[in-house]
Amino acid sequence: MAGRAEGDAVQLTYCHDTTAADWLAQASTPAMQLITMGPAGFPAYARLRFIPDPSHPGQVEADVEVPDDHPTDCALTGWALHRLAAFTATPGDCFFCVWDGYSDVKLPPEAMDGAMVELPHRRYALLRGPLRGIDTWQDDIGGWPPAFVWPYDRSWCFTSDVDPHWAGIGATRAAVDALLNDAELDVVRARPDEPQPTYY
Repeated sequence: MAGRAEGDAVQLTYCHDTTAADWLAQASTPAMQLITMGPAGFPAYARLRFIPDPSHPGQVEADVEVPDDHPTDCALTGWALHRLAAFTATPGDCFFCVWDGYSDVKLPPEAMDGAMVELPHRRYALLRGPLRGIDTWQDDIGGWPPAFVWPYDRSWCFTSDVDPHWAGIGATRAAVDALLNDAELDVVRARPDEPQPTYY
């Protein structure tokens, strides 16, 4: 991902009004499915694996061997979102949720005591801006991927919870196929209503 040049404006702004996230807060999707795979109803779903799935029961993440130059979770998130940009009519207007449980995220001061998106077991600050805001996410926000990203037209939803080693993506079949065919990404199809591989 490209870094932010000195003097460039931060591209994402805090939303005092969280109604744009009502489609998540009011979803009938089971709670854990919602915060890991996103809302039900998309034609296709996939998982973006930040590291490989467990190869045996009881394996822990620390046992997974990855190359020294393995991309960060944020880098992989950025690549996936840029791929998804081709599958929305509103890439210049997107929403990003930041979980309030991270101790090292950098949020605008007004977000600290402002309105939050309330989902079962999670609270998030809601940011808005162009999808390219992901390019400077680590500089502007911190080293964790956004918990949710979706464009204004809701043509897809990217979901990355704090616990899994992967991100869930709901989208059109064409969008999921594009992710699956991207050699830079480790993406597999998923059924959101079924148990997903975890290290915990």
